[in-house]
Amino acid sequence: MKMHTSIAAFLLASTLTAFAGQAPAGIADPDLPITHGDRVYAAEQFSNTISVSDPADNKLLGVIKLGDPQPGNLSPLYKGQVLVHGMGFSPDHKTLAVVSIGSNSVSFIDTETNAVKHTTYVGRSPHEAFFTPDGQEVWVTVRGEDYISVIDAHTFEEMIRIKVPAGPGMQIFSPDGKLGYICSSFNPETVVVSVADHQIVGHVKQASPFCPNIAASPDGKQVWFTLKDIGKTQVFNAQAPFDLIKTIDTGPITNHVNLVNNKNGSFAYVTVGGLNEVKVFRTDTFEQVATIPVGNLPHGIWPSGDGTRVYVGLENADALAAIDTLTNKVIATIPIGQAPQAVAYVPNAVTKGDGKDNLVPLGTAGQATHLKLGSKKKQAETSVTLFDQGLTQVLQASVTGLDPKKPYVLALSDKPDGSGTLEALSNFMTNPTGSAIVNAVGPIRQIVKADHQADRRYLVVTASVDGKPGQVIQVQRD
Repeated sequence: MKMHTSIAAFLLASTLTAFAGQAPAGIADPDLPITHGDRVYAAEQFSNTISVSDPADNKLLGVIKLGDPQPGNLSPLYKGQVLVHGMGFSPDHKTLAVVSIGSNSVSFIDTETNAVKHTTYVGRSPHEAFFTPDGQEVWVTVRGEDYISVIDAHTFEEMIRIKVPAGPGMQIFSPDGKLGYICSSFNPETVVVSVADHQIVGHVKQASPFCPNIAASPDGKQVWFTLKDIGKTQVFNAQAPFDLIKTIDTGPITNHVNLVNNKNGSFAYVTVGGLNEVKVFRTDTFEQVATIPVGNLPHGIWPSGDGTRVYVGLENADALAAIDTLTNKVIATIPIGQAPQAVAYVPNAVTKGDGKDNLVPLGTAGQATHLKLGSKKKQAETSVTLFDQGLTQVLQASVTGLDPKKPYVLALSDKPDGSGTLEALSNFMTNPTGSAIVNAVGPIRQIVKADHQADRRYLVVTASVDGKPGQVIQVQRD
């Protein structure tokens, strides 16, 4: 009798392992082994491209160009997209939904041909989009307003708007397709919506107002969301009464979270931009089991169809990091476009041909200059990337190591130690973790990398005195 029980337990364990299911699918869905037909997509905010990579050999195949870089998009914009940012995909793995914040659009892309088959324009500053599990609707968080735009997945027309707290950040669905979970980027409240009738059926209090990302577990039991401003990740019960289960300190500029099932168990992977790390937690005990250094400013993250890898967009490194989830080591780094945001891994995206139609080379989208700033105490606290836009660059600094909720200035100095004349580039305020994302535009590379020493200037972070540069806190290290 004991032998029969053991055999039954073994068979059950084997079945669960073989049918683990990866987000956003359910736990009973089969794992999908990595093949050359799979694709990893990254939405690239400053080059306005979608990079397309083959995970079987971790190779960039090319990019889908949705718009022009600066300065082309500063003129009246009659075509093309700006600030390519969010991404979701259909349950049949044949359509990408790509959100562009600056042009208020959702581009629907055929994964077989890489062609845009329709563009739907929605309200002010949409952020993320995702298909319902039955493939009938696409929900778009219109973060600049206070609603979800529900789009018919076949006609691509808006069907209805779901009123939610202002600034909806992202939505994801329960694996059974019955519930939608919508966190907020402006209000400390996540709402739960019934997919059948589009009515709010639950509320979850957020520890802060700024949630950019949310993920539901394949077993239908948990929902995880990140809080970028305070560096925390929270977990709540996926079923009513939607009670909060756990709050985890994850670190400054906590960006995205996703869930992975593999033979070692069920895990949450969290990108922590201010630490340049991915942190890994068990979903049963919430124990942190790994810290993975990945590169500058990790942002979007998504698992492979079999859970053996996760792919991470490195916003300030123009790269995609591939992590082996059984060893929690980076096994490849793929050069991609500028400032990747959302990442999506789509199994069996291409079922015929080589899947390279309508792709163009990376070109200038892959050109950037990388710098680091530090203080006397720490050699490297702030990463800076200058994304090439022709004669100008978009500067993005991932600033860390400062005092919380205080004003600072990113400036140029004519002395390496910051002791010379200071010229302000951008004023900013740190969040509660003493970090910030700071942007500026100009011919900055030509200044900080000038051939003649007398013409060179150096990036520094200073205290703010009535909006002007004060005491130097961090200086350029390279």
